[in-house]
Amino acid sequence: MHMKKWMGLAFTALALQPAWADATATVPSRLPLLIIGASYAEGKTPFNNGTAPLGGISVGFGTYLSVGQALTRNPLLPGYVINEGQAGATSFARLACAPGASACGPADWDSYSSQLQRALARVAMPPSFATYNAKYVVIMPPNDCLHADAFGVPPSTTQPCGAAQINQVADRLVALGNQARAAGLTPVFGTMPSYKQLDLPLFQSLYGLPWVINEADYTSLRTVTSSRLRAEVPGAVVLDIWKDFVHIGDGIHPSPETARRAASVIAIELVRRDHVR
Repeated sequence: MHMKKWMGLAFTALALQPAWADATATVPSRLPLLIIGASYAEGKTPFNNGTAPLGGISVGFGTYLSVGQALTRNPLLPGYVINEGQAGATSFARLACAPGASACGPADWDSYSSQLQRALARVAMPPSFATYNAKYVVIMPPNDCLHADAFGVPPSTTQPCGAAQINQVADRLVALGNQARAAGLTPVFGTMPSYKQLDLPLFQSLYGLPWVINEADYTSLRTVTSSRLRAEVPGAVVLDIWKDFVHIGDGIHPSPETARRAASVIAIELVRRDHVR
């Protein structure tokens, strides 16, 4: 019922948009929306001076709708999206390590902190370039600890994360959220789907990985990161965006309709916040 109320309000705002577009240029939800993260944010792997992780392949060979792309199309938002996400990324910078390879690189992924700095640069305002034409940054879950090739070393040498490493993932995300706050932005974190919504053993078999995270560790990672973000990043928005998650057949990536629903949850929350400031 509460969601229906805000959906109604959001669609009313949408209907009035042509009349008040100029007057609302500084309303937070109407400003450019920054997005960083891994494949849930953006389906393309990054190119680094001609080299790219996994040869530059996109999720689903290009037939994939990320949440970042879905946000550009959501009718509740203006479509001004600065997306610096990189498919396959972790919260920390790392070399690309193909399954079965004994060495890594030269291609690599950027850290979430670097992604944020690039996104901020797109909307930096003169003359100081220390203020930004944005109020929100959407931060999607990283690949940290999920599978054997998410460590920047040969997959055959890795092992599942323990409690200390899981808390280090949370440390990095907390630091990132506070980095966004220091720049004057509100971080909006999308939580991880639940383990049962995914099929990680299927993902492991399709990609030839030595191992993937088990259910207990995944649940711990999901719980620790979301709870610590709520507790340690003042003003952060932490959203469960994955109701009725359906994957595209690979066990991990959302279907187009799932991505559209996730984008709608984010868009509704941003519009709702315009009216409760």
